[in-house]
Amino acid sequence: MAKTKPGKKDLDSYTIKGTNKIVRPGDCVLMRPSDSDKPPYVARVEKIEADHRNNVKVKVRWYYRPEESIGGRRQFHGAKELFLSDHYDVQSAHTIEGKCTVHSFKNYTKLENVGAEDYFCRFEYKAATGGFTPDRVAVYCKCEMPYNPDDLMVQCEGCKD
Repeated sequence: MAKTKPGKKDLDSYTIKGTNKIVRPGDCVLMRPSDSDKPPYVARVEKIEADHRNNVKVKVRWYYRPEESIGGRRQFHGAKELFLSDHYDVQSAHTIEGKCTVHSFKNYTKLENVGAEDYFCRFEYKAATGGFTPDRVAVYCKCEMPYNPDDLMVQCEGCKD
């Protein structure tokens, strides 16, 4: 088990308030923003901890939406695309609204039905510098743009492009 500060204990799980949904380290969650006009934030739970008064905190690693990154949303970004950032934070577990799934890009493109809680990630994002890993992505089509799973693409039967 990871080291904890005196008076704190690691928890294996947390039940989201008002639901029967259980969150464990490694799960992706939707977190309530302070501005109710904004969509929920998406994070991956790294650790769950309770203090001596049983206040539960979660250490999270944030996902950024393209519009929250340096450079903003681009034409090839999918509507449900997120970037896994190097930005970690500790939040009250009470701000967790629900669970979600962040798929790999490949797995997302194979989904039969994309649900409200389905997202995908194909880049890691360095919040301080705005850098991405990988810093390049394959381009397709005559438009030479990366694949956007929200857009219809037609394959040539001759050359397979």
